[in-house]
Amino acid sequence: MSDSWPRRRLLAILRGASEPLDAQELARITGQHVTTVRFHLDVLTRESLVRQFQQPPRGRGRPRIGYSAVQRSVGYQELAQVLADQLGPDPRRRSEAAIAAGRSWGAKLDAGDHRVESLEDAKDVAMTVLSELGFAPERDPNETTEQALIRLTACPLRELARTHSEVVCGVHLGLIKEVLERSGARGEVNVRLHPFVEPELCVVRLEMMARREQEMRREPDGREVVTVPVAGDAAAAEPLIAPPSGGRVAPQLRNGDPNVAKQSAQQW
Repeated sequence: MSDSWPRRRLLAILRGASEPLDAQELARITGQHVTTVRFHLDVLTRESLVRQFQQPPRGRGRPRIGYSAVQRSVGYQELAQVLADQLGPDPRRRSEAAIAAGRSWGAKLDAGDHRVESLEDAKDVAMTVLSELGFAPERDPNETTEQALIRLTACPLRELARTHSEVVCGVHLGLIKEVLERSGARGEVNVRLHPFVEPELCVVRLEMMARREQEMRREPDGREVVTVPVAGDAAAAEPLIAPPSGGRVAPQLRNGDPNVAKQSAQQW
């Protein structure tokens, strides 16, 4: 569009119009000759800033050509990048702020009336919400009666997550946790998120644990962790967001083998 004031004015008029306008209407509004208006409209059309529409003629004659401004989509990727950069240099604090933001988001979503009373319920609720938000979730066959794995094959902010996983994944983790808790899973389901176990795949891990076997607490630095006592070992804490895996695959668990499950959890 170069730096043409007449074209900028035409574009502003079309953006504010409630319906397409033809060249004659625009000429009347701007005071320019209709031939000049058509010239500028041709330039705007070639630059994909306006779109042409065929309109019925006024009385007898040929159909008119109306013009409407192309509505530009919001640059959510760029906006998210700016917001992520404003959360400070400390990855831990960025993650905390992101989880809190995700919880606020989850509190505003319609969680439905599906109550979580089992691991299968938790998986169904999580998959429903993730599907509605564009994550294209899939059930992972590598799960046990104690944990469920959900494969996220898409992500609206995947490219930003590659450089700001603690922010993007933190928001998504907080969202899932809040939705599950609103559905009755408070203190019942532990949620962990594993970014990029493959280049285009993330995994959500849900674990249903008896209340007496889990202790939800915060570290002195504010990081939210879950402590799970293991027979014969001291209590071990695992972060809720795993570091990006960079090509690793989801854990292969054999049903009914707690040693394998424990070994896989330590590897993740």
